[in-house]
Amino acid sequence: MFKKIFLLVLTFILTCGLNNSAQAVPAAEGTIVKVGISNQDFSNYYFTQTKLTATDAFTITDKATNTLLGSFNAQDIVEVSIKNNFFTVRQDNKEIAGDIKGPVSIDSPNGFVTVADLKRAGKPAYYRGTLEITQAPKKDNLFNIINVLDVESYLRGVVPNEMPVRFGMEALKAQAILARNYVLKPRETNYHNYDVCDSVACQVYFGANTENELSDKAIYETQNIVAMHNNELILALYSSTAGGYTESYENAFSVDMANGVKMFPGVAKPFLKGVPDKEKTPVLTDEKEAKKFYTTKPETFDNDSPYFRWVREWDIKELEDVLKNTLVTQSATGFVKPKLTKSSDFGTLKDIKVVKRGVSGKAMSINIITDKNIFNVQKELVIRRTFKKDNKALPSANIVFDFETVKVEKPESKLVWENWDDTQTTGNKEPEKSKKADSKDKDTTTKVIVYGGGYGHGVGMSQYGAGNMAKKGYSYAEIIQHYFTDTAITTTPVTLSCNTGEDTAVQTFYVADKKQKAYLVAENKFQFTTMTVVINSQEFKLEIVPQLFKPEKFDITQYLKEGENKITYLLPYSESHKKPVRLFVELKEAENK
Repeated sequence: MFKKIFLLVLTFILTCGLNNSAQAVPAAEGTIVKVGISNQDFSNYYFTQTKLTATDAFTITDKATNTLLGSFNAQDIVEVSIKNNFFTVRQDNKEIAGDIKGPVSIDSPNGFVTVADLKRAGKPAYYRGTLEITQAPKKDNLFNIINVLDVESYLRGVVPNEMPVRFGMEALKAQAILARNYVLKPRETNYHNYDVCDSVACQVYFGANTENELSDKAIYETQNIVAMHNNELILALYSSTAGGYTESYENAFSVDMANGVKMFPGVAKPFLKGVPDKEKTPVLTDEKEAKKFYTTKPETFDNDSPYFRWVREWDIKELEDVLKNTLVTQSATGFVKPKLTKSSDFGTLKDIKVVKRGVSGKAMSINIITDKNIFNVQKELVIRRTFKKDNKALPSANIVFDFETVKVEKPESKLVWENWDDTQTTGNKEPEKSKKADSKDKDTTTKVIVYGGGYGHGVGMSQYGAGNMAKKGYSYAEIIQHYFTDTAITTTPVTLSCNTGEDTAVQTFYVADKKQKAYLVAENKFQFTTMTVVINSQEFKLEIVPQLFKPEKFDITQYLKEGENKITYLLPYSESHKKPVRLFVELKEAENK
């Protein structure tokens, strides 16, 4: 890392003394996110009609033509429906507007917008920003309900619903950063009208009525801060409880290939490697080590979780009945081979063998052996949904099997005579005894027991683990770097060029300790040689050494202050340089494990 400050021209100027171009830079608008809003039980994102309202005066607008369709009072209810792929707007069964292509937007400048009667966490589902009703692509007469708002406001409805606020400020900050990462770079990108959904399939978003003062503070004190690997945003996965050992990405997730085939294991991500909470814990790919780990309670960051260790058990007939149904259902995923299409083809359960485990001991491949076939089940979520108990999937796939057996006595043995013909007459002489039938007891399985640990996929940050780490005094950066290998904590990168409107950017970020090391990083592939940076009213004219592959770092530690900091980036106009330069502030250097 560069320790020297590469500031060849440095002038300390108060705000009132800044040049006109610096003074004229407006605050950058927040990044906008589109969130798909589901029905009450999160099972559906497609609708034919909905009822909308707001907590204050609101308007309905046809966005396609920017036409105001109506103005309404607080708590008025407006119904929007679709027919023949056109929207109709009604109030009190009276049509206000029809034959609208849409999208239709509801906006309340001084209130919250909502879907009438929709509740989240037992409260009315209030939303900041606007609600847009947009026709679903390739689906006739169906639409999506989309909440459009800035990322920081969105996070206020995510963080307290993804993590209990009692977990502490540093854990909440780690959660806020990872949630910000996730919405900026989600795992699933197959939503057509929106960026992320509002359920556990993405990250839980319950809106403004569930915001909390502590989580709001965590979001504010991490504003514009993200986690990056090799200067790119990481895929920030997390789950409730890892069980003391996180799993590598490829061992839990599959890859959708271009030909429609799903490949498992997936493709490794270097920042999502499985890590144990306790050093020197062995890799748990071995059956013996996995069993030892999950049938005991070693000291880890996850011990406080109610799902740290758990047990599920079935009698043999109960599990047979479960597998007959779940294997048919899960065969549709492509991860059950051979497919089971009829439950009657299952047969009688004989044995269960874990074929392959991940580094955390997570079951990746299991053979279910019957008298008719051997069914191989792969991928953690499919495995969890295959071994249901009381119609609920297993909490995780960090599992080991045990079998309770009893000795069953065979009926009393009979003598078997050889070379005996009852037509023979041998007087009173008994025939010669040749052999005696086997009279050993037989072991019969009566119960299948699963010992498990953790809740969820176990990749990335363990939320209960983060809470425990926060209680032990770890910072949010230390929490993130424990769970994500070779990951730096930075501000969100900004990209500037000399194109009109793209030559300036403003960011604010929070620093808890003014002595914290911080570096301005410039990725200068297109060889800019000068630029201006303003940090907390101090202006620096930077002379940048052109480097094609290696980013340049400038130590800015001494110019930061405890609390909120403001940085402004300005590029000089040049006809010869209209290619971009990418900039961010590195607050915690990546640690290679």
